[in-house]
Amino acid sequence: MIEAPYLNPEDATAADAIAAIGEELGLFDDWLDRYQFIIELGRKLPSYPLEFQTEALRVKGCQSQVWLAAMARGDELYFAGASDAAIVSGLVALVLRVYSGRTRAEILATPAQFLKELGLIGALSTNRGNGVAAMVERIHAIAAAQS
Repeated sequence: MIEAPYLNPEDATAADAIAAIGEELGLFDDWLDRYQFIIELGRKLPSYPLEFQTEALRVKGCQSQVWLAAMARGDELYFAGASDAAIVSGLVALVLRVYSGRTRAEILATPAQFLKELGLIGALSTNRGNGVAAMVERIHAIAAAQS
């Protein structure tokens, strides 16, 4: 078990996490309710330490400030993240649910396409959509660099 602020996986695989997120989002009839659900996910993220809020850990390409830290344990990578915006914190939580606690191979085999398939990219502003994609790119880069 990894300690906070790094996220332990709650689903067995990245594919299971994506399927579960899709089911959870499908419970809501409109995007206002989905946004509220996403915001609540962000509120449940472990507290992100101030000392992790550095320029080196900031994700470039996000309109809001987003920080992403990684820790390796064996072949698995665990991630911690935070944002200064409520909806973006929720998006951080979704991305971390998919990728944190996965092997490098599983991370690299899970492209950001799920964000579009779940309707998240289309429902977000262009800047937020680009920011979420930048988070996934950063996670993939970390996994590739440590392979």
